[in-house]
Amino acid sequence: MRVTKFTHSCLRVEGAGVLVVDPGEFSEESVLDGADALLITHEHFDHLDVPAVTAAVARRPDLRIFAHPAVLKLLTEVDQATTAVEPGDEFEAAGYRVRAFGGQHAIIHPYVPVFANLGFLIDDGATNLYHPGDSFVAPDTAVETLFVPLNAPWATIAESLEFVRGIRPDRAFALHDGLVNERGLAVYGKHLESFSETRFTRVTPGSVLD
Repeated sequence: MRVTKFTHSCLRVEGAGVLVVDPGEFSEESVLDGADALLITHEHFDHLDVPAVTAAVARRPDLRIFAHPAVLKLLTEVDQATTAVEPGDEFEAAGYRVRAFGGQHAIIHPYVPVFANLGFLIDDGATNLYHPGDSFVAPDTAVETLFVPLNAPWATIAESLEFVRGIRPDRAFALHDGLVNERGLAVYGKHLESFSETRFTRVTPGSVLD
């Protein structure tokens, strides 16, 4: 499994096939080139770039999109490419086994609407990785590679730390890190490196993780 971290919350997984998670408006356009399937955790613009995804389906009609029904209402132009996913579902996407967890976006504030959100555990038979979307919902199985949200309107670094320490992955990498400057990233990263009890790394966009 070869994983490329793109800007903010987007991952490209290559091996059995090409699987892209959360190609949002902050993501580089190239992330969708040659993709076989997409996983969309939720409907927010930093996780789903609707015009870019629509254009990708036009270029590659076999492209498959897996997301919660609440997300699919935004993708009606390409509904022939979509598959609805609910929490607890297990399915195959681009040659990987995927399990969906959670169901709800983390609370931002009681006055802010709550959106659907799925975390995805991606397994190639030899290893796995977990992308939680905008939540701290933990899967009910061992995680080898965890992508942990580093900064968000709905998150604190204390919650990020507890998320990693609770799951105890073999390794962890920063996710959802496109909203904060380099000084903030250094401070948050230092906390996770020091106290998460696993190997934590913040990698720059374009970094490839084997």
